[in-house]
Amino acid sequence: MLRLTWVQPEDLVGHELRQAAEDGRDAADVRRRWLAAGGHTAPPRAGASQVPAAPALRALAEALLDELAARPSPLAADEPTDLDAIHALAPAWAPGEAGPPLPVVGAGGPGAVPGAATDRAGHGAERPAPPEDLVRRLEAGWLGRAAGCLLGKPVEKLPLEGIREIARGTGNWPLRTWFTGVGLDPAIAARYPWNRRSAPTSLAENIRGMPEDDDLNYPLLGLLLLEAHGHGFRTADVAQLWLAELPAGRTFTAERVAYRNLLDGIEPPLTALRRNPFREWIGALIRADVHGWTHPGDPAGAADAAWRDAVLTHTANGVLGAMFAAAVTAAAAGGGADVHACLAAGLGVLPPRSRLAAAVRFGVSAARAEPSGTPEGFAGVVDALHAAYGGHHWVHVLPNAALLAAALTHAGGDFSGSVTRAVSGGWDTDSNGATAGSVAGLLAGSSAALPARWTGPLENRLSTTVGGLDGIGFDTLARRTAALAHMTREGSS
Repeated sequence: MLRLTWVQPEDLVGHELRQAAEDGRDAADVRRRWLAAGGHTAPPRAGASQVPAAPALRALAEALLDELAARPSPLAADEPTDLDAIHALAPAWAPGEAGPPLPVVGAGGPGAVPGAATDRAGHGAERPAPPEDLVRRLEAGWLGRAAGCLLGKPVEKLPLEGIREIARGTGNWPLRTWFTGVGLDPAIAARYPWNRRSAPTSLAENIRGMPEDDDLNYPLLGLLLLEAHGHGFRTADVAQLWLAELPAGRTFTAERVAYRNLLDGIEPPLTALRRNPFREWIGALIRADVHGWTHPGDPAGAADAAWRDAVLTHTANGVLGAMFAAAVTAAAAGGGADVHACLAAGLGVLPPRSRLAAAVRFGVSAARAEPSGTPEGFAGVVDALHAAYGGHHWVHVLPNAALLAAALTHAGGDFSGSVTRAVSGGWDTDSNGATAGSVAGLLAGSSAALPARWTGPLENRLSTTVGGLDGIGFDTLARRTAALAHMTREGSS
């Protein structure tokens, strides 16, 4: 029996019912009809239920998904997807704020997308060589993203108590280094099994270079996107790149639904809307780093670029999460800003009344309220986050954004402290570790400033199925990324 995850209509209804409860839509009548017909609630952690639905139940599921999608959210005005509406609400574009930074290279002609290359293929006047300090920062960003992701891979999908018990059982609590199976009580291992796909390549005893992961595949695809189309890329260009370079089986949640919609002939941005209960999950956020890396010192420009990428698959807070991550990363990539200024830049591109902005503020305030500032003390911060956001799915953007903000704040941007706190907080461990590692790596400024225990096992080698990039080194990725940077007077080095 083949059960495709994340796309079966009978599995999506439960997720859409939970999404409706979160965004304020009254769906009690739909829930009653669905359960009375034999439908089930959402699978708690997996991507598919075990038993396929009868044809009649599947048809009902499709009808109910469409019915729910037609019900507007009362929160929509505070959490828009439309870019002009976001600009009208977010402080970064408020009247009286500084205007967009003047481009030094890569400016387009009249009507071009801000930050666009001279033509859509990214060609035109020859670009000067990127500054060496930017190359060094970006290498640290790439390495940091990989190391943080790799740290979180073996415990992805595990509950918080399992992560803590495993770490304590191997003398690694508070978390300070890679997870290991060496010395772990078999009873604990049976109670909390490793992520079966990741453990063979991501436990301390198994690491030999950076294994493939979607948290690295998407930045690679973003690199190819910008090399092909420049900063004037369209959402349709993202879609075409995915169809050409990204196997459907390498996508998950909202990305898989959008991929299915593309194959059904639906064009973006409708690809994010049709039968997609994952549209406010974390997927667009994990694609955003490349837009921050290539807009050093320009958080608003990075957020706009991330928006064009994100609306292929996400809406509302899902899109805002991508804009937030891009802005934070852009501020860090510019050099000279501390982690608190970077998080403030991220908040600046968010509508203040959005739930995403509230989650970030909650994470920051919870971290600041913890008096010890120690790794041991961060466990209490995590407990507060889980008390506030534990009702959300572990891949939803809100709890993960709150945790990311808390980890970066509590660690003060320190690399080891940021990635270990992000992963120790649970939820989407590899994605949170990746984004925290990217930001903290940029703040460190160079690969030499990152502890060797994190960078050495990566062996300057990234595995991927993205065409032509398997085995590429992080130093090479840094130079290719820096060559695409839309340098500004604020962000030039």
